[in-house]
Amino acid sequence: MSFFQIFTSIFAALLLIFPADIASLSQNYPKKLINFPIIVVDKSGGGNFTTIQAAIDSVPSYNTRWICIYIKQGVYREKVTIPFDKPFIYLKGAGSRSTFMVWDGHDSIATGATFTSQADNIIANGLTFMNSYNYPINGSGNPMMPAVAALIEGDRSAFYRCVFMGLQDTLWDVQGRHYFKHCTIQGAVDFIFGSGQSLYEGCTIAVVAGALNGSAGYITAQGRSEANETNGFVFKNCNIVGNGKTFLGRPWRDYARVVFYNTTMSDIIVPQGWDPWFSVGHEYDLSFDEIDCHGLGSDTSERVSWANKMRNTELQQLTSISFIDDGWLSNFYNILAI
Repeated sequence: MSFFQIFTSIFAALLLIFPADIASLSQNYPKKLINFPIIVVDKSGGGNFTTIQAAIDSVPSYNTRWICIYIKQGVYREKVTIPFDKPFIYLKGAGSRSTFMVWDGHDSIATGATFTSQADNIIANGLTFMNSYNYPINGSGNPMMPAVAALIEGDRSAFYRCVFMGLQDTLWDVQGRHYFKHCTIQGAVDFIFGSGQSLYEGCTIAVVAGALNGSAGYITAQGRSEANETNGFVFKNCNIVGNGKTFLGRPWRDYARVVFYNTTMSDIIVPQGWDPWFSVGHEYDLSFDEIDCHGLGSDTSERVSWANKMRNTELQQLTSISFIDDGWLSNFYNILAI
């Protein structure tokens, strides 16, 4: 089967599982390009570069002004990195249903990601980041293993209307303050993991745990190591859909912190909700909470006893935009008119 045939079959399957959510990502797309330098990437040769990496490489080191890299529609089969010394880059795709970065790295989560963003002050809009190693699901012939679609470790990074596709370890939210708005993150095992201080707002969490042959999946594996660390994952006004059964999360580190707020949960959530993994014996150091959630999977009557114990003051702080924003996110809105 050709890569195009594989990719077409994948997306057709996704549309059958959650058509409204994927389709909505291409709506309300910003039509206005703001007045700053624009580099055009077109794989057919109609722009400044034919690869995304070449466009990024052209940005001056230690850049101090915003540069827009406009990526025309197409499947860009390349491994892309924004290095530490290339801040203030705005990656603008032609829409997440038509602009794809695809790679199949799986040897190491540190080096195999399809997209790696190390710099501060990065924005991506209207793109799909895919690790194709385990695709098509149940038909790739490859054993499931960590295969990262995106690795985000710079501070002040925002993603709008983007899609992250993988099976295990899809999105490595490594560290720094991050904002995900109207994105879709797909996977089965620990597919949102890391130590980022991140707010996921209005996102679709697309679970494909049906690929696990009866085993339950895990949405999150958060990596807060100490009680005084400020990081954690907050899912606000999100929607959990998909197939199979899944836990909301398990701790990657001993003080993991995850909050689901006003989120719709389908019946794929297992009754106990959370798994202690290697934190057995000190579960009460974990901070796993659900607030004002709804849907068939939101019943907390059979949740583990050590979840949903955070104080109201802490929950209010975590669910506020100030959890990640001290002005940088508002500035992104003003500069880019998103």
